[in-house]
Amino acid sequence: MDEINSIATGRALLELSDSELLRKANKLRLQHFGSKIDLCGIINCRSGNCSMDCAFCAQSSHYGSPQTFPLLSQEALLKQIYALAKLPVSHIGLVASGSALGEQEITAITACLAKLPHHIKTRICTSFGRLPANSLKSLKAAGIKRYHHNLETSASFYPQICRTQTHGQREKTVLRARMHGFSNCTGGLFGLGETWLDRIEFALELKALGIKHIPLNFLHPQPNTPLGTRPTLKCQEALRIIALFRLILPEATLRVCGGRPLTFGTNQGAIFLAGANALMIGDYLTTAGQRPQQDLALLTSLGLKPAYHD
Repeated sequence: MDEINSIATGRALLELSDSELLRKANKLRLQHFGSKIDLCGIINCRSGNCSMDCAFCAQSSHYGSPQTFPLLSQEALLKQIYALAKLPVSHIGLVASGSALGEQEITAITACLAKLPHHIKTRICTSFGRLPANSLKSLKAAGIKRYHHNLETSASFYPQICRTQTHGQREKTVLRARMHGFSNCTGGLFGLGETWLDRIEFALELKALGIKHIPLNFLHPQPNTPLGTRPTLKCQEALRIIALFRLILPEATLRVCGGRPLTFGTNQGAIFLAGANALMIGDYLTTAGQRPQQDLALLTSLGLKPAYHD
């Protein structure tokens, strides 16, 4: 099909029926990725007390941060890394709350990485906020190759969900990480109140930035946050979002992450028919996921297999 590179061509996709939209998206997934599904897992290595006011986030100090703890000890972090490394995950993400991890904490992380064998270290990626150049250099020297930083939503809608950081600042973090030699893992969250036009705009922004690894999260409303009473997206609407992104970004890895069990329920296998070719397995930052073995069994039942093999 023709390349989708404008709001107008993106809007034309919305005229397609559910079955036709998903058929086209699944065709592209099979063309570019076949039956392989890329898996990752994350470790919440510092939680809560974040000075940012993102309206969806339970880790924001503006809304109480019920689950808070400082950077995990080296022993605790290594234990969780080794546990995830036993699974067929291509990436193990270390995620820390806050606007940016401090220099001393970066030093602690790099000391931890130094203790890992090469075959595990190469699977580690990080999400540590708006890091300065010296911290990014330290992570790169420690062997990290991918840096995660979400844009969350379109530039037009973003001011409605965050006032303490601009969309432009988020973009600069993404580009700064790339400038220091990292590949980008950059996506966002849906069900915030954004329109379909916002979703198209967001997909086109990611395309313009050349993002190849895109996490797609779906709002799991958190008590005491401004979006705590928003209704959960309907499964079919969420599937159309995945398909829309696949059609606009045909060669990107689309990874379904937070909110998956709540949004898709017993219909989680449909995310692949909608064009997704990757999953985050295990628990999320502040909400529980499914048992990894349950997800692996789902892939087997669908004739799919993990892309990573140790």
